[in-house]
Order: sequence, then C-alpha cells, then structure tokens
Amino acid sequence: MNWTAIGLFLLAAVALLGSPGPGIAALLAVTRGGGLRAGLRYYAGLQVGLALAAGLSAAGLFSLLAAFPVLLKAASIAAVLYLVWLAWKIGTAPVAAAGNAGISASAAGGFFLGITNPKAYLAFASLMASTTLIGGGASADAALKWAIVVGVILVVDMAWVLLGALLHRATLPPRIERGMNIAFGASILVAALPALF
Repeated sequence: MNWTAIGLFLLAAVALLGSPGPGIAALLAVTRGGGLRAGLRYYAGLQVGLALAAGLSAAGLFSLLAAFPVLLKAASIAAVLYLVWLAWKIGTAPVAAAGNAGISASAAGGFFLGITNPKAYLAFASLMASTTLIGGGASADAALKWAIVVGVILVVDMAWVLLGALLHRATLPPRIERGMNIAFGASILVAALPALF
C-alpha cells in the first residue's frame, strides 16, 4: 500500500465530493424543508445511488458508456430534467411550515439523483483514473478506491444533512425562508445545467 497516495486520494475525494453540486444542494434543501427524518430518507437513497455510480466508475463501465455518446446524453438529460423539477419544487415550496410537504423527500428520488448525477460521475471517473493506491492488480486497487469514495460520500453528505437539520429548526422570517428556497433551487439548476453541454 502506498500510504502517501492514499492520503492524497482521500484529500482529492473530499474536495471533489464535498463541494456543492446538485446532490448536496438537493440533500441540504430537502433536509431544511422537511426536517431530519425527510433528509435521512433522501440521504439513504442518494447514498445507494452514488455507491452504485462509484462502482460503475471503478469497474470502468462509465468509460464504456461514454463510448456511446447517445446513451450518455440521454442519461444526462434525464438527470437534468429531474433536477429542474426538484429545483422548481424547492424554489416554490411553502414557507414557515415545519415538515414542508412541498419538497420531495423520497429515498427513490435520492437514488435516482445519485445514480444519474453528472457531477458525481465526472468526480468518480477522475478519482478512479488517478494513481495506483495498492499493488496486487487493478481489481484490488479499484475496490480500495471505491471503499474510500463511498466512505467519503457517507461522511460528507451526512454533514450536509445535519446542516440542513439545523436550518430546519431555525425560526426565520418568511422572506428569508423564501429566499433560501429560491437560492437552493437556483443552486441545483446552476450545478445541473452544465451537464447538457
């Protein structure tokens, strides 16, 4: 094992996967709007989807998909359409209501976002193609990279859930809540639209 390479890989994973993108913005918005229980439901689905996406990248299947640009574009369009819908639901959600039902908090929605998130695939592909962490073959190296990536997303995304839960408990004026809903919705759009180009 190359511990220096593992440490650098871990830092890169935290930077790439912890920076706000559509998944984190959605997770934060769902938890802020619906509370911890809603956020944990969404988190569970998102983590399963992201773990599968990371596994596809580790196995080299994302590169295979990229060889068929029509399929890759179709997956990107489906993801962006879901994110546009989610951004609209978040941006127009009612304010000043605990347990805000206007925001989708299903595990299935989280899973769909995780398995189709264009930013996540780019990050996973970049990380999986990085330097070798462990000798003994490509399979062992890919498995270690996958385990580190999944560990990072579990921890980083939980931090965003907890931040969303804190914001959910805060009593804010309706004007501020409306502004937050719009800002969360807009951040999802900003993070999602580049996937179309």
